[in-house]
Amino acid sequence: MGELATWPVSDDLGRLRELVDGSARWAGLSDRQREDLVLAASEAATNVLEHARGRGQVRIWADEEFLSVDIFDDVGQLAPDAFPQQRPVPGRNGLGLWVMDQVCDEATITRLDGRSRVRLRMRRAMRSARALLATALWSPRRGRR
Repeated sequence: MGELATWPVSDDLGRLRELVDGSARWAGLSDRQREDLVLAASEAATNVLEHARGRGQVRIWADEEFLSVDIFDDVGQLAPDAFPQQRPVPGRNGLGLWVMDQVCDEATITRLDGRSRVRLRMRRAMRSARALLATALWSPRRGRR
């Protein structure tokens, strides 16, 4: 276990989605969990592009219980209590944060050394034979074999 991938945030959100989805397959997440984590990570990276001038990093890591995606922004203005308690009014800021908090098993915001970190976590289920096969066929560092 441990770190699976780290890279700078960029406007290539398709590549981010691919890496998150591949890592989620590797970790044995269900289809619904994978889709939700990909959506949440894409929203978090979009926030870095829009509000932190694209200055940030993404890190995917796993332990026995969770697959985690950390999205760091170097501006560091996102407050730990920024997740809205209710769905925001359409057309106003905050919908992406609300979605992240709704679809992930855990979503937190932390300030570290002048940076903000959004941590998105999905609980891993027992590894199925299908997930084990996907692990054999896919590596987060290399893509499909």
